[in-house]
Amino acid sequence: MILKYRNKTPVIDTTALVVENATLIGEVYVGQYSSIWFSAVLRADLACISIGNHTSVQDGTVIHVAENLPTKVGNYVTIGHGAILHGCMIKDYTLIGSGANILDEVVIEQNSIIAAGTVVTPKTIIPANSMVMGVPGKVVREITPEERFLLREHAAAYVELMKNYKLGG
Repeated sequence: MILKYRNKTPVIDTTALVVENATLIGEVYVGQYSSIWFSAVLRADLACISIGNHTSVQDGTVIHVAENLPTKVGNYVTIGHGAILHGCMIKDYTLIGSGANILDEVVIEQNSIIAAGTVVTPKTIIPANSMVMGVPGKVVREITPEERFLLREHAAAYVELMKNYKLGG
C-alpha cells in the first residue's frame, strides 16, 4: 500500500520491488534494485526515509522517524525480518539481523553486522567493520574478510530474488 501523507508520496525506482502488502507512507524514497518485502512498514510522517540501491527490507520490518530525524539506509544493506529502525543512519554493506532494534540518532558505519535481536541504544555510533551483539548492543569484534564478502553476497542474493518476483516467480 502506497499512501500520500501531507502532500508527500513515496518515490520508488522503477527497478525496485515493493510487494503488495508492504506499506509505504509519506516521504519515502526507494532506490534502484531495492526490495521491500511482505508486511514491512515504512512510515515517513515526521521526516523522510531513504532506502539506497540494492538494499532489502525484509518481512515484518518497521522503519519510522522522529520529528526532524530521518532514517537513512545506504546501498547494499540487508535488513532482516522483523527489525525496527527508528530515526537512524545505516551505511553501505551492512546487515541488520532479524529482530534487531536500531534507535534514534544511531549511526552504523559501513561493513557492519548487527546480530539478530540486538538493541542499539540511542545516539550510539558503531564503527566500520564491526560485529555488534547484545542488549544493549556492543561491538564484540571486527568482522572477518569472509564476513565482509558475505555482506555483498546477501545483498546480491536479494537482488536476484527481487528480480524473480518481478518476473512473476
